[in-house]
Amino acid sequence: MSQIRYFTAGESHGQALVGILEGMPAGLEISEAEIAQQLQRRQRGHGRGGRMRIEQDHARILSGVRFGRTLGSPIALQIENRDWPNWQTRMAVAPASGEVAPVEVPRPGHADLAGGIKYQTDDLRNVLERASARETAMRVALAAVARKFLAAFNIDVLSHVVQIQQARSRYSFLEIGQAAFDIPVAEIAARSEASPVRCLDDEAGREMVALIDQARAERDTVGGIFEVAALNVPVGLGSHVQWDRRLDARLAAAFLSIPAVKGVEIGNAFAGAGSWGSAFQDQIYHTAERGFHRASNHAGGLEGGITNGEPLVVRAAKKPISTLMRPLDSVNLRTRAPAAAHIERSDVCAVPAAAVIGEAMMALVLTDALLEKFGGDTMQEILERWTAWSRANR
Repeated sequence: MSQIRYFTAGESHGQALVGILEGMPAGLEISEAEIAQQLQRRQRGHGRGGRMRIEQDHARILSGVRFGRTLGSPIALQIENRDWPNWQTRMAVAPASGEVAPVEVPRPGHADLAGGIKYQTDDLRNVLERASARETAMRVALAAVARKFLAAFNIDVLSHVVQIQQARSRYSFLEIGQAAFDIPVAEIAARSEASPVRCLDDEAGREMVALIDQARAERDTVGGIFEVAALNVPVGLGSHVQWDRRLDARLAAAFLSIPAVKGVEIGNAFAGAGSWGSAFQDQIYHTAERGFHRASNHAGGLEGGITNGEPLVVRAAKKPISTLMRPLDSVNLRTRAPAAAHIERSDVCAVPAAAVIGEAMMALVLTDALLEKFGGDTMQEILERWTAWSRANR
C-alpha cells in the first residue's frame, strides 16, 4: 500500500487546479515561496508558448500546514488559472446560455479522438482540457513538498536535457563520479538552470535552440530526451518480492504518466541490450571511506527493483507536441469528412519543462519509497531510523 497519495483536479482553462497530498509526516517545514520556486522552473524553457506569459503560477496552501510546518493531515493546494476570465463562457460550469462552438476535429497524436469515443462526447474540448499538460503544474507543486522532505535526508533530485530532435548532449548522469563527467556535482543544478534548454553541454544547447527556432519558423514541433537523477539515495528502497513493489516499475509508471512521454529507461537499458554481460554489469567494491560502491552505473542505481546506493538515473523520451500550427490531416468527428486538425494554443518544444516534471515524479515516488522503508508519523522519528540504517549499512 502506498504511504502517500496524491490527486489533482482541474482543466487547462478552468478556474483553477487543485491538489491533495496525503501521508506526509508532521513537522516538515514548507512555504508557499518554496513551492512557487518549483512552479517557476516548470514555466521556463526555450520553445514555450504564449500561455506561459499569461500564467504566473502560485500555489496557495489551503490545509495541512500550520505556522510553516506540516501537521500530518492532508495538504491541499490551489493554483488559480489567470487565463480563466477569457474562458468563462467556453468553460462555464453552469449550462451554456448561448452558442459555444464545439471542437470537432481531433489532433493526431493527442487524446482527442480516443477520449472523444471513450466518453461519447461530440465536443473534444471535454477531453483536451484535462488531457492538457497544464495539469502537471499541480504535480510540480505537490512534489515541492516531497522535495523538501527528501532534502532532509540529503537526497538531491536533478535533471537535464539529453537530446532535442537530433542535437544530443555529451553528458549523462550515469557518468557522475567518472572522468568523462567533468562538472562538479555542486554545479550541475546551476548549470542546467542557466541553459535555456536545460542542457549541460553548451554546444549541444545552442544546436537545440536553433532546432526549436527552426521548428517554430516551419510551424512544426520537436521532442527529445531528458534525464533525471536522485543523488545520495540510501540502499534498500523498493523491493524484489512483488511486481508492484519494485521501484523501477513504480518509476516507469510515474514517468510514463507525464503527457507525451512515450518511452522510459533506467540506467543504460537500451544500450545494455546490445552489450556483453561482462561489460554491462557494475562490478562491486568496498572501502572504509565509501562503503559498498561500483565503478560504473549502467544499472542506474537499481538492481532487482531495489536501490543500490549509486545515483538513481531515469531517462524519458518525449514525443513532439501534437498541436501543430501547420495542422495535419484529420477527420471531422461529426461529419466524418476530411479536415485539417484542430489548432490549440501550444508550445513548440516542452522538453526542458518536462525535465522539471520528471524531477517532480521522481521526488513523489522516492518519498513514498522512503516512507515505506523508514516510516513514522513525524520527521524526527523517520530521521532517527534513517540515520541508524545509514550507519549500519556501509
